[in-house]
Amino acid sequence: MKPTNKKKKPNNKKTTKNNNKTLIAFNIIEVVLISIICVLFYLTKPVTTTQVLFIPKGTTNGIITYLNKSGFQLNIIDSAVLRSLGYIQSGWINLNANNLTKMDFLYKLTTSKAALKDITLIPGETYYYFLKDIATKFNLDEKRLFKTYEKYSYKKDGTILADTYHLPYGMKEDHIILYLLTQTDKKYEEFSKKIFGYYDKEKWYSYITLASVIQKEAANKNEMPIVSSVIHNRIKKGMKLQMDGTLNYGKFSHTKVTSKMIKEDTSKYNTYIHTGLPENPVSSVTLNAIKAAIFPVKSNYYYFVRDNKTGLHNFASTYKEHVNNINANRYVKKSYTKVKENPTVIDTKAKSIMETDVSNQKQNAILDLWKRVN
Repeated sequence: MKPTNKKKKPNNKKTTKNNNKTLIAFNIIEVVLISIICVLFYLTKPVTTTQVLFIPKGTTNGIITYLNKSGFQLNIIDSAVLRSLGYIQSGWINLNANNLTKMDFLYKLTTSKAALKDITLIPGETYYYFLKDIATKFNLDEKRLFKTYEKYSYKKDGTILADTYHLPYGMKEDHIILYLLTQTDKKYEEFSKKIFGYYDKEKWYSYITLASVIQKEAANKNEMPIVSSVIHNRIKKGMKLQMDGTLNYGKFSHTKVTSKMIKEDTSKYNTYIHTGLPENPVSSVTLNAIKAAIFPVKSNYYYFVRDNKTGLHNFASTYKEHVNNINANRYVKKSYTKVKENPTVIDTKAKSIMETDVSNQKQNAILDLWKRVN
């Protein structure tokens, strides 16, 4: 019997299957490569933006929604890239450029730092000059600053605490005003709750008004509780305060108070013709001035005049004594040494009050201080 040589038939089905897998793999690779190229091309698209940008706190999706409303047109690709880069910075951030690629823009959203500039509200300065200073330093619309302030400020003045503020470049007029007002209100509430256990805004601002007069009149921090006592004593007795500092309100902050001004100014700030405190704070205040307003030293003083030698004030209980202090100043050259040669017991007590850090005291210690001055 002859051997048979049978050739194996090729497995066409298997070959076709392998070919199909190879084709699918190539198609997938092609799609992936095309997708990558498209994404890379997309990420090189130009983005025009302000150098300083505000980013709200929130989730990535929430921030993307906010940016889309601002005209940046971000999508799912941007979301994926941002998530791979890390967390988006919140607040006012400095991008350091106006024209970026989409990739640069997304990268800077996660890495840029805040763009800050310091501005100081000097104790005793009025909102009028502070807003002008803000407009100049931050290149903002002065009229809009004033309009926003007048709309949201609780009082005409004293609603922004005298302090140094670190403000970002790029903040708009309404943002900057609302930020300053909100920050001050938080500090006022915190300070009030520390002292009284609650925050009554109307009552608190009566102390702010008193503090603003103290801020204008006191020669230094340690004089504040003494000036406060003079104001308290005169109000209790029904006497007019007759203090020049109350006429340095608003745009008159740097105006020299003259007898003509005293006669012609009929506003509620004129304590020469109106009894009691002005209806609005005169200026910005410090926490020290507020503390002195709430905790005056006990005294029987009703008058004070600046000593030409020291630059501090000489206080008096009677008008006769006050006149003697005025006469003693005549022909004395102004040197303003700021040193009192013979401190009184009241000076020592006033200094003690100002050395008490109310913000760090426990409630019982604050009550002890309250009892000492009331």
